[in-house]
Amino acid sequence: MRNKAMIAGFTALCLSAGAVLAQDAPQILRQDDMKQIGRAMGQLGAIAKGQKDYDPVVVEGALSTIATEAKDFTTHFPPDSQSGHDTEASPAIWENMDDFKAHADKLAAEADALLADLPADQAAVGKAMKALGANCGACHELYRVKN
Repeated sequence: MRNKAMIAGFTALCLSAGAVLAQDAPQILRQDDMKQIGRAMGQLGAIAKGQKDYDPVVVEGALSTIATEAKDFTTHFPPDSQSGHDTEASPAIWENMDDFKAHADKLAAEADALLADLPADQAAVGKAMKALGANCGACHELYRVKN
């Protein structure tokens, strides 16, 4: 009876450790970065479309998130992370890592520039969205596997 309890406890510990390790997997970390950027773009999009009122605090927070996550994003592409965890990363990333990093750097720089000269109204947020979205789209076109 004691052995069964010990085996059950050990199994639970192993499963918990596996879940923790999976959360730290580079694929999961980069997916989390993209989700954060996507949420931020969604906030900006809602303002640009007039679905939400212009709020400089929201705009600044969204742009800050985009800048921060874009700077962190490329750190999660070690050579052994080309597959697994439902990654949508294209093998082209590892073949063209400098170009891939340049796209992320450009997105971060655009977000930083917008933070320095914060869009002041709905129309300016829409213009910012076009610039940011074009960069996102170009990178996705080259470096995201289409499912």
